[in-house]
Amino acid sequence: MINYSICIMSTKPGTKKADITQTKAYGTAQMNEKLSFDQFCKHIADHNSPFSKGTIKGVLTDAVACLKEQLLAGNKVNLGDLGDFHVELATKGAKTTEDFNASYIEAVNVRWTPGSGFQNLRSEATFQLVPGREAQADAIEVIRNEDTIQGLE
Repeated sequence: MINYSICIMSTKPGTKKADITQTKAYGTAQMNEKLSFDQFCKHIADHNSPFSKGTIKGVLTDAVACLKEQLLAGNKVNLGDLGDFHVELATKGAKTTEDFNASYIEAVNVRWTPGSGFQNLRSEATFQLVPGREAQADAIEVIRNEDTIQGLE
């Protein structure tokens, strides 16, 4: 189940939110929890895997190291249904091609192109509307204040 909340966003960059004619309501996913690497490895091991959490952790750790090695060698790596991984460069612009050199490269970013197993999860997903983070924080503040007020009575 994917939790989502509704937020109002500008349809034009730089538009103030107060200009209601330039805003629309959008859905935004709300994360339930973040699994640690250990938790994810245990989850895999618990799915009738013949391998222990430690073995899975070792294989994935080595896979990440090998993926990084291949990307730094300029290769694109296909991981089946998971998809393709490759690098993109973030660079500053030079006045001419003759002026451009490696010092203009500011970052090497890893890009993921989803494979067939991750193309669009919409058909498999179910959704539940939940309050946005701001509304949740407001509700928690009210609850805390109620406890404080009740304690003073």
